[in-house]
Amino acid sequence: MYRDLGFTALLTIASHFFFIAAAFRMLRAVRFDQFLRPNHVNESRFLLLFIAIALGFGVSEFFLSLLEAARNLIYLVQ
Repeated sequence: MYRDLGFTALLTIASHFFFIAAAFRMLRAVRFDQFLRPNHVNESRFLLLFIAIALGFGVSEFFLSLLEAARNLIYLVQ
């Protein structure tokens, strides 16, 4: 039982980090500095980071929810 909880926690942390990193990497192609006032480079970087965290977390939660639903399908047959 505790081993399953530990595996789930590890999977959740790894999934969040993976999807946040992937979202950050993809969002670097967008030029956020065009949407902000000139000479606000730090604000542009923080905006990129926060959007990447929000997007990556949302995608990760969707992925984990889909895995959990697929795992629970076995109870439909029993």
